[in-house]
This record gives sequence, structure tokens and C-alpha cells, in this order.
Amino acid sequence: MRKLASLALFVCVAASAYAIDVADTRMLTDPAVSANRIAFGYANDLWLASRDGSGVQRLTSHPGVETSPRFSPDGTQVAFTGRYEGNADVYVVPTVGGEPRRLTWHPGVDRVLGFSADGKSVLFTSQREVHTNRFEQLFTVPLTGGAVSKLPIPSASSAAISPDGKTVAYVPLREAFRSWKRYRGGTTARVMLLDLASMTVEQVPQPPERANDTQPMWIGNALYFLSDRNGEFNLFRFDRGSKAVEQVTTFSDFPVLNATAGGGSIAFEQAGYVHLLDPATKQSRRLRIGVATDLAETRPRFAKGAKYVRNSSLSPTGARAAFELRGEIVTVPAEKGDDRNLTQSVAANDRSPAWSPDGKSIAWFTDETGEYELRIAPQEGPAREGGKNVTTKKIKLTGAGYYEKPKWSPDGKLLSYVDNSHSIYVVDPATASRRRSRSTSSIAPTPSSSIPGRPIRSGSRTRVPAPRTCRPSTSGRSRRKSPTP
Repeated sequence: MRKLASLALFVCVAASAYAIDVADTRMLTDPAVSANRIAFGYANDLWLASRDGSGVQRLTSHPGVETSPRFSPDGTQVAFTGRYEGNADVYVVPTVGGEPRRLTWHPGVDRVLGFSADGKSVLFTSQREVHTNRFEQLFTVPLTGGAVSKLPIPSASSAAISPDGKTVAYVPLREAFRSWKRYRGGTTARVMLLDLASMTVEQVPQPPERANDTQPMWIGNALYFLSDRNGEFNLFRFDRGSKAVEQVTTFSDFPVLNATAGGGSIAFEQAGYVHLLDPATKQSRRLRIGVATDLAETRPRFAKGAKYVRNSSLSPTGARAAFELRGEIVTVPAEKGDDRNLTQSVAANDRSPAWSPDGKSIAWFTDETGEYELRIAPQEGPAREGGKNVTTKKIKLTGAGYYEKPKWSPDGKLLSYVDNSHSIYVVDPATASRRRSRSTSSIAPTPSSSIPGRPIRSGSRTRVPAPRTCRPSTSGRSRRKSPTP
């Protein structure tokens, strides 16, 4: 372990091979819009720009992460979720800049959703009164600070208060689709409308096969929301009079994310860019926003620590060990010798090393070409001519992707691996030929080395115990526990 720690001191983490476009920057998140400005998140800070994307300026610079910016109705304040004290709380900062003020102090997560209709309070979700931590509830906190107030809604993960303050649109449950895309189970996300005067609830209509409706927002009396009812998430509009649901955007490549309304427009994220929608014309346009910042996390630097190790493989003699270390395949000696970086590919993720039985080669997976492939190189490191690697074998793989668990046969002539469909494949490194050996219903099949000439076998079978007959030992008329033989 001491040797591995010393190796990590010499592993350089380089920047991405793709330069950041400071004139049209991608990966902008959490957009918000007011009458004359937009706010968004980038590199864990908040930024402001004009509605045409020009005049970008940094709003926050704290090392903590800031997310979910929301403009006040008059556009003079920006509320956001800040992680400044090791906890997520509600903060507010003037749009002209200045020191952010903390509004909530609970040790749980407080997540900003927006403002009250009069702009005097910030709306947020919290689990502060939920002892099971299985859902969130809605609260408001005065813009000047003070005690929080709870809305009369049992649970909600997303919400927006109408401009007249009479109706709350909310999503009652946690959004299961964030774990299972196109989820259609019993907890699909729904948008509910609560009339605060009569305390009656109306649900936005859904198709018979269900859908996920989320992130409600208001433009006047019109309700807009995101839904995956027609494929990818897009913007939809609900007419409360006719009860009709109309699709507004029609993106099919990437979903519409993090949509918010303000200043008579809707800002949203799509394919890493910020878009602005005009509800009157139902037309959206992508903004060209250039963010010039130092991006300290992408600078070349040295990484240290065994905490970056993910997978390993011991040499047959035990003299050396191969490790997957921050996307590189490195080998270190047990006692004496040099450290070796076999891959030296800072722009690729190299993982899952497997040392061959004869000790001469090491196999691993890499996404260097954009799709995961198999690589096999001499254990002393690949030979290079003219700066090019000339001894590493490159083998394209077939299967369902997410390849893992490479295993050599005892004679070193074959190598097996597992794909995302729980199938085991066998590849011949000499000819690069591949075949599927078997499929299994196991959640995590593990191929085991076989005797040469015999079929490969799965090492993940579990014997299911035979059912046993049980009978009650008490009458059931009283509570019994802690039995003693």
C-alpha cells in the first residue's frame, strides 16, 4: 500500500482532450429567466447574462456548490441552493452582486424551487418534518429571514405558486424516472393543482399508459410542465378551461431539463445548452453563451492516494500487481522495481486489468475510441515507435456494452468477459475472434476459468434452499418476541 501511495504521487491528471469553447460554452445547467436577464449554473458557480446570452458575469465564487437559481418576481434577487457550510440551504443574493445571505439553518437538505407570488418569501422543499426521509414537503421562508412556514400539502418534490397566489402546482412524490427512464410504474410523476381557497385538488390529465409529468411552472394563468408522454421529455401546456394538454417543444435527441418560467418566457436546458421559449409564438431559440473561466478542476495536476484504485489483478508470481487508478492501468512491484503506467491515455477511461497466466500480458477495457474495446499489452509496457504504440493488441467487442470481469483461461489462449445483458463472451486474442458462450439470468454473472478444451462455466450460481414447513409456536393472541431455544 505504501508503494501504491508513492505511485499516485506521480500520476498526472490531465485536462480533457476537448477544449472549452469560450464563445459558445456547453454544459450550462439550471437556467432561470427574468424580464431582462438569465441566470445559470456552470462549474459549480452561478452566472448572469443578458437574455440574448451576452454580457456574461459571475454571480458567485464560493468553493461550495451553488444550484437552482431562481429570480424574484421583480428580478432584483436570486435565490439559490448553496452548500457553503457542508449542508444544502437556501441563500439569496442581489442580481447586482454582493454577499449571499443564508435564510435556512436546518441540518437537512433545503432545495430552492422559486418565490411566493408577492416575492416576499422563497419556496423550497425540505425533509425537516419527515422522520422517514422518504419524501419532501413544501415550506417558505421570508426574504428577510426568520421562521419558515409549511404549506398545507402532505408531500411534494417540485412545485410552483401561480402569479395570483391562489393555486399551487406540485408533484406529490419523488421522481422515479430519474433512476428508471420512461418509468411507468405506480409512482409515476404527476402534476397536481391545489386551490388554496377551497383546498380542492385537480390532476393534470395523463394518457392511459401513464407518463411522468414534472417541474410545473406558470406563465400568467397558463400551466407549463415537462413530460415524457411522447418520448423524450419536452415542454407541454395545460389549459385549465378546456382541460387540454398541448405539446410545445418537439426535441427527440436529448430531453428538455430544468425548465423555469419568468419574465414572460421559459428557460430550459437541452443538450447542454440554454434555450429560451416565447410562449406567444411557441418558438424556442438556443442561446450562444460564452463563459471564460479558469476551470481549476480541469487543470493538469498530481493525484495522490489509494482511494482512486477501482480494480486490481495480481501477477502469477505475486511479484507485481496491476491497478485501475483514475482511468489508467498501472503496475507496481511488491518490493523492488519501477512503477509502470501501461496506458498513458488521459482522455480515455481504462479499467478492469487482468494479468495473463504466463505473466507476460495484461488485458483491460478502454473507451479510447468512444466505445469500449479490449486491449492486451506486454506487462513491461507497450513498445513505441515514433511515439506510436506498436505492441498493444486492439480488439473490438460484441455484446450489449458495459463490459466487465475479464478472465483468462488457464492456458492463456482465451479470455472471457461479461456484458450488460448478463451474457458471457469468449475471445481468442490470437485471432480476435469472439463468440457468446452462454447467457444467465444472474444479476452479476462471473465467468470462471475452465479447463482447456472444456466449455467455460459461470461462477455465480447460487443454490436455492429447499422450502421448509413452518408452523406457529404461539396462539397469536398476544405479542411474543425474542424466542429462546
